[in-house]
Amino acid sequence: MRRSLAQLALGTSCLLLVCLAAPYRAIAQDLVADQSEEQNPASPAKAPTADESSSTESDPRLTVFPHSQSSRYWISGQANIILQWHPEFPARYSGKNSLRAHAENATSKLYTLYLGYALTPTTEVFLDAESAGGHGLSEALGVAGFTNLDVVRNPELGPVPYLARVMLRQVIPLSEDRIEAERGPLNLATSVPARRLEFRIGKFGLTDFFDSNTRGTDSHLQFLNWTVDNNGAYDYAANTRGYTDGVIVEYDDHWWTVRFAEALMPKVANGIHLDATIARARSENLELEARGNLIAHRAGVVRLLGYLNHADMGNYRQAINAYLDGTTSTPDIVSTRRQGRHKYGFGLNLEQEITPQVGVFGRLGWSDGRNESFAYTEVDRTLEFGGLIRGHVWHRGNDRAGAAFVLNAVVPDHRDYLALGGLGFLLGDGALHYGREKIFEGFYTAHLWRGFFASFVLQHIGNPGYNKDRGPVIVPAVRLHVDF
Repeated sequence: MRRSLAQLALGTSCLLLVCLAAPYRAIAQDLVADQSEEQNPASPAKAPTADESSSTESDPRLTVFPHSQSSRYWISGQANIILQWHPEFPARYSGKNSLRAHAENATSKLYTLYLGYALTPTTEVFLDAESAGGHGLSEALGVAGFTNLDVVRNPELGPVPYLARVMLRQVIPLSEDRIEAERGPLNLATSVPARRLEFRIGKFGLTDFFDSNTRGTDSHLQFLNWTVDNNGAYDYAANTRGYTDGVIVEYDDHWWTVRFAEALMPKVANGIHLDATIARARSENLELEARGNLIAHRAGVVRLLGYLNHADMGNYRQAINAYLDGTTSTPDIVSTRRQGRHKYGFGLNLEQEITPQVGVFGRLGWSDGRNESFAYTEVDRTLEFGGLIRGHVWHRGNDRAGAAFVLNAVVPDHRDYLALGGLGFLLGDGALHYGREKIFEGFYTAHLWRGFFASFVLQHIGNPGYNKDRGPVIVPAVRLHVDF
């Protein structure tokens, strides 16, 4: 019955996007006639928006070394070093998974080597090696909208290099007309058929391609918070480091795109190992995207996402009942895990250009929340809106600044589980005076020279971990980013 409901819900999401996208259909002919306006901010395979056109990785002024636009090879790298701290903040009590109330600081260090090769004009292979070292504040515990997306939540893994992506991309042309494409670490062709099928198979991050947003996805030059850069209610399939194995199928047309992914789930919540038995554990992901210039002839994008996860999940209500009848001394989600449980949810992702230098964005997320948060973070409902401005206004064209606000929440069974002393893989103060988590984040990124950037980021978190008895907490950060 639950599977039927989930499938019905996914079908409803498809219908809803068609309704949302209807106004964009009227301008499809204009987009076909003027390929210079073809834009898809979500996909690196498309031309950048006007807001991004002066700052692409292929621009030699913004990388330490110039990148060829014609070579079959792609070689690049990046370093992202983030220092965060917070002062002491009020807390009536703390638990095992709390954000520490005393002052602390932490530094994360992320280094990535991107390698790509075009076997043919339509076939590309990619291999990315990565090292994620350092730590997050309180070992990345105590806040659903955690403050640093670069942090790996298992500090025992350390900075040992690993393969982040090993992927094959195959493009199948469905039209003779071609559009300009942005060359980058995950897309090598400088032009692609306007209508095409794309297949990707291998190891990747689902958020490389799903729930992307040009103004609210990049933790290297923009925002840092987990629930600003991604939809917090999207419990996307991933291991502790954020990657999975799977297949993505994408159909692209002039003004719209649909993509589907089948991916592996971790064996346990927030685990490093993936479950390869897809008959019992897997994730289906469907996203529909419409692009156009509906509002004031400025570029806009609407994306509608649906996902359905199958895994060995625990159930919050069962954990609470076992505690109330004396079976367990505290609510324990792990003791209720059962193979074949489902979790599903939806996301709405919007972005709109206001002027060539100013844009706004937003997300809305919902998950059923009955079974445990398993892969990303402990959020069942989320609302986000924000904006970004580029530095042309003050004659610093490669600088940028932005601000965003996020409101996160959990469903009653989830909050009761935490209030009775239960632990999730991220939260657990030992008790809970529930309140929605309220996060404000602002940043300024300055271009220093070639591929060197420095940022100051400030976050204010009200009710960390949904707890009115703790916080608020202020988290300043400085970030050094280098694109090689």
